[in-house]
Amino acid sequence: MIQDIYPSRLDNSFACHEIREADTLICFDKDGRLLVDVQSGAIRFPDGKFAASVRNIYAFSIDDKRYFIALSELHAADSAYVYRTLRELRDSFCGNELFAAFTAYHLWKWYNDSAYCGRCGKELVFHESERAMRCPECGNIIYPRINPAVIVGVVKGDSILITRYRRGYVHNALVAGFTEIGETLEQTVEREVMEETGVKVKNIRYYKSQPWGMAQDMLVGFFCEADGSGEIHMDENELRYAEWVKREDIVLQPNNASLTNEMMKVFKVGKV
Repeated sequence: MIQDIYPSRLDNSFACHEIREADTLICFDKDGRLLVDVQSGAIRFPDGKFAASVRNIYAFSIDDKRYFIALSELHAADSAYVYRTLRELRDSFCGNELFAAFTAYHLWKWYNDSAYCGRCGKELVFHESERAMRCPECGNIIYPRINPAVIVGVVKGDSILITRYRRGYVHNALVAGFTEIGETLEQTVEREVMEETGVKVKNIRYYKSQPWGMAQDMLVGFFCEADGSGEIHMDENELRYAEWVKREDIVLQPNNASLTNEMMKVFKVGKV
């Protein structure tokens, strides 16, 4: 999965570093596309020498490499750099820099959406001692947003419930959805499977979790079993496909970045 960068290690602890020329500067345009050079067959971000023209903040480190986020759009990089979407990068690359791109996007989106206080409307400032934004007028503290969501592998005998979204991502997926107010993760599993496919489930069991910066999510994977016939009544507003698929017939996603793909893969090879 995208966060599996061992033996490298993410250090996301807060620090007030000043950017150096040797550091990495991750830049976004107004639409959330990243400024990258991919001509070498790998992702390369601008380095710290471009930082003079943009407001920036330290984000995290991977091993000894420090990453900063530009909080204004950069136009001064050389001609090798172009703006690409996260999805374009995800479909072509893997490794530390793709994980850095996803994680930086999560923070950039939060900074971009947290310019003003939701309580009094005053412009927010950086907190001095933690990863947060602080209102100088009313003292309100805003922390990075993380959205809990479930990925569900619904099993019936030797088949798993495969879906495809009505809009957006075009490859095979599993039932997924966000946790609502007052709801446990297990209740989210039951509700989302019922809403999207009309299938009742039982024996819900946790599999694994994954940070997913593209949508500011924490994805939580569960396997469960169909309770009853497993007859599908698909929500056509959400999905364009929902079918029971035998292990040997599962078509995996084109890369190994997602928890969804790993869950389909472990079922396909008989590990679940």
